[in-house]
Amino acid sequence: MRNLLRKPLTWMVIAECIVITVLMVVIWNVVAAAAMQHAGAATVQAVEPSPGVTSRPLPDLTEGTKAAAPARLPGLNLDSGFWRLRLGQLNRDQVFFEQLEWNIVHTAMDTAQRYLETVVLPSITRAERRVG
Repeated sequence: MRNLLRKPLTWMVIAECIVITVLMVVIWNVVAAAAMQHAGAATVQAVEPSPGVTSRPLPDLTEGTKAAAPARLPGLNLDSGFWRLRLGQLNRDQVFFEQLEWNIVHTAMDTAQRYLETVVLPSITRAERRVG
């Protein structure tokens, strides 16, 4: 146990764990603050009718019944061509974002590996040569 505490690798691992923990706490606070700010922006207000508005009786709808075309739902486009076009755009965008994510992850992995090989491992080797 005493030899384990004397090795620099042990202290480097402990330091890295502390750094990662601090970064996770900072990120957690940033995300929580952004969520609170976003939730506070969408407040709901009750609308009260103005006192000067008088209520009128509803009109009689039994007069003049015509054969009406099937009712369309507002804001809903049922055309298959419309949906084919929109879903095709969505799929292209999804592919773009997947490729972007792939590039970001692999760049980060390569950077971490290069840092490990060029900075961390040589310093550990030098420290162990001095101690051992």
